[in-house]
Amino acid sequence: MALVVDEYWGQDLRRRVAVASLLIAAALLLLASRLWYLQIVKGDHFRYLSENNRVRVRPLTAPRGMIFDRHERILVDNRPSFDLSVIPEDLKDPEETLQRLAEILELDAEELRAALEAAQDSPRFLPVKLRRDLSEEELAKVEAEKLFLPGVIIEVEPRRAYVHGDLAAQVFGYTGEIDRAQLKADQTSTYRMGSAIGKFGLEQQWESALRGEDGGRQVEVSATGREISVLRDVEPVPGHNLYLTLDLDLQKVAEEALGDNHGAVVALDPRTGEVLVMASRPAYDPNVFARGITREEWRELVEDAYHPLENRAIQSQYPPGSTFKIAVAAAAMEEGLGTRDTRVNCTGGLWFGNRYFRDWKKEGHGVVNFRSAIVQSCDVFFYTLGSRVGIDRIAQYAAALGLGRPTGIGLSNEKPGLIPSSSWKQRRFRQPWFPGETLSVSIGQGAALVTPIQLANMAAAVANGGILYVPQLVRRVQSVEGDLIEETRPAIGARVPISEETLRFLRDAMVGVVNDPQGTAKRARVDGVLVGGKTGTAQVVGMKDRETSKTLPFELRDHAWFMAFAPEDGAEIAVAALVEHVGGGGANAAPVAQKVLEAYFRKTRP
Repeated sequence: MALVVDEYWGQDLRRRVAVASLLIAAALLLLASRLWYLQIVKGDHFRYLSENNRVRVRPLTAPRGMIFDRHERILVDNRPSFDLSVIPEDLKDPEETLQRLAEILELDAEELRAALEAAQDSPRFLPVKLRRDLSEEELAKVEAEKLFLPGVIIEVEPRRAYVHGDLAAQVFGYTGEIDRAQLKADQTSTYRMGSAIGKFGLEQQWESALRGEDGGRQVEVSATGREISVLRDVEPVPGHNLYLTLDLDLQKVAEEALGDNHGAVVALDPRTGEVLVMASRPAYDPNVFARGITREEWRELVEDAYHPLENRAIQSQYPPGSTFKIAVAAAAMEEGLGTRDTRVNCTGGLWFGNRYFRDWKKEGHGVVNFRSAIVQSCDVFFYTLGSRVGIDRIAQYAAALGLGRPTGIGLSNEKPGLIPSSSWKQRRFRQPWFPGETLSVSIGQGAALVTPIQLANMAAAVANGGILYVPQLVRRVQSVEGDLIEETRPAIGARVPISEETLRFLRDAMVGVVNDPQGTAKRARVDGVLVGGKTGTAQVVGMKDRETSKTLPFELRDHAWFMAFAPEDGAEIAVAALVEHVGGGGANAAPVAQKVLEAYFRKTRP
């Protein structure tokens, strides 16, 4: 009986084990099939989801430092900008997404495609900017379609705001998106594709101080690139602020005085070399660059015949005209080849060899001495004086007064100008210098070229007793907390090797130019202030090629010059004004400088 029972229970146990084994095998088979389905059949899909549902770091752009004038008034600020970006690895169908964005925003799909392709070397998880500074309407359209645009994000970034539009535009310069060459040249990896960088002017020159340090935001994102949660923020560090030497009020006056004319105005403090005014017209609005300039806008700027991108104060070179007579006068007196009593009879011109050199005054000035020759700007006197001094000594003293070489102001692309000499001509043309050429240079014509800032610096040096300062545009750099990062102090570039007696004589003669009845710059007078100055008319074409300036095409007409300082004793301001293609300096450039001088003394001596 016991054997039968044992056999029964044994068979039942084996039956149960078999059933259990079958169930386990079925479960394993089911699990294996499920794993096969998930890993093989749907592997790519779930791999995409797992890789994209993760933590990412989104860059947070640091606000650039602000720029203030000498009285701490804001010139350049920042504002929020809504930028359209995409994350390449989140784009399920890049072509379809770009086409849809182009339709929504009424843009050229090719431009969007080009922007995406330009970032192909960057990591695919970093945002790529397609369009900067969306309008409210454009922003609303994108947000309404966001569910159907995987990989598309809106980034809020600080954008440059040039508060006064095109005022001092060439001084500030502009910012733009970093290009590939600049990105490769950045060894510190502080920039990324889409970063804004200074491209010109102070924005470029002081890039390292203005830029700041970008931060980042750790976010968890879904497979479609949508933010699920913010895990951590690393706040950006704003750039340092620049405090300039410019005076906003005087800058406005200078640009308004130029009006629709083309030209430049520079005003310096002769006691320090600080730049009070640097105006250049025509100009451009740097806000166009801040929001992202279009190809058409860029083409219009670079193809503009009047070169609005050029800072005429430091980049344009012009014959100095009769303002150059101050350098010739200094050379003659220092070399003992002219004195206060030197006299010349001006009959309207003189023969030199077989060429007749005209005076600007057809009937002549009669008998003039050294002072009256400067006051009336007698060409014949300076033809005579220049032939005595010779080109090489003229070049020596002109260079000593800062002409024909960069001032060192610290802005890129400053032009040197040109003061010719016999050795220069031999190097340049492999020809000897001819004496007749000296006469043309003696009145600021011929090969002589200067920039407006050089003439302002020369006027300042004559006024302050012979110190050539290096012009300064930035007074100090401060952090946003107010800590002093850097401070600039007056820097002496050179001491002019001209005696105080000669400088005193030149100052007195220049005061006569403005205040004597026969002076050529009566329109530069300022009530209550003794102004000294020198006019100049720079010919664009030679006298023999023209009758009068007004009969010539606009682009061939004379340029007007005027340089000045004030007051006579203890000068506080020196100005150079250049107005292109308008004729005489006394009639057209002196009134421009007068407005700046008057505005300065209205502020300092109300």
